[in-house]
Amino acid sequence: MTNGNSANPVDPPENGYDPTPLVLEPNSAISQGLPDDTPLAIDVRSLGKRYGEIKAVKNISFQVAQGEVFAFLGPNGAGKTTTIRMLCTLSRPTAGSASVDGFDVLRQPTAVRRRIGLVFQDPTLDQQLTAEENLRFHAVLYRVPRNQVDERIDRVLRLVDLQDRRKDLVSTFSGGMARRLEIARGMLHTPAVLFLDEPTIGLDPQTRALMWEDVLRLRNEEGVTIFLTTHYMDEAEYADRIAIIDHGSIVALDTPDNLKKMVGSDTVELSTSDNNLAGSNLKQLGFTVRVAEENVIVFAENGEQQVTAIIQGAAVPIKNVRVHRPNLDDVFLHFTGREIREGHSERAFPAQFRNFGRRR
Repeated sequence: MTNGNSANPVDPPENGYDPTPLVLEPNSAISQGLPDDTPLAIDVRSLGKRYGEIKAVKNISFQVAQGEVFAFLGPNGAGKTTTIRMLCTLSRPTAGSASVDGFDVLRQPTAVRRRIGLVFQDPTLDQQLTAEENLRFHAVLYRVPRNQVDERIDRVLRLVDLQDRRKDLVSTFSGGMARRLEIARGMLHTPAVLFLDEPTIGLDPQTRALMWEDVLRLRNEEGVTIFLTTHYMDEAEYADRIAIIDHGSIVALDTPDNLKKMVGSDTVELSTSDNNLAGSNLKQLGFTVRVAEENVIVFAENGEQQVTAIIQGAAVPIKNVRVHRPNLDDVFLHFTGREIREGHSERAFPAQFRNFGRRR
């Protein structure tokens, strides 16, 4: 992907900056399903962050492929925002290493910043400027070449379907529209990686779905890598791979489908006139069954396809049938031992960093 700052991509060597991309040796132990020759957008090795005696992030390792939608799924306080802060050079790791688009977050922070877009949890748009004025201000701060500004503004507004509102004040925008404009702003300087920290928090389900259409369009049309954090299960489903993080540690990492397969079979729940007899009959037919007071639970692969056989095998009148396929709620419960929780939010970005997108 072409970077708009190619005329001055990194700090000059005389400032003590090494412009050479950091090359990490391959480590198949943390490839997490990616082929060895996969081009990487993010490479994290034993990354950790400690605040005094508190370990906010505990030596995590993962890789993100170029063009991938990668999700950090976890409750508030799990370490999601802390990890993003380290990858975006807003916070120094206390252990390990990380590279973004081939550049080390500690040794080459300026190069990293020029290759990323970042949408914060908290709004950072100027409410008294129009959508276009917000984007033009961002273009100046990121040194987007003047002869490319108009074309890029047109492109990003089209990507988030805000072409018709470009001359309107941001103060007139709904929450969802403002969020989409922030994503457009984050894409204006053509980053290689777009970081979205809880991008749809506070939005209604319909607006969240529309915003995700915009995000996936960015990936499909622009080839940008998307790294998002979320505690919404349905939002994580959009990702190519999910890392489940809890108490600062990654407890599972794989595709949504593979994570669900790790949990186990589908379940077919029967409410019958005689649960004990139904359970006994099904066990004799070789089904794995658990009899409860109110229902009979049958564990089966492809449960929907086996409903007819299960009903016939129960050989008693059936009152109700429900098929449940493992979902991400089950996955989180399986790997953490509890449902996803609304804990205390992670420490907010310091005030001096909240306008990171404007300070270049």
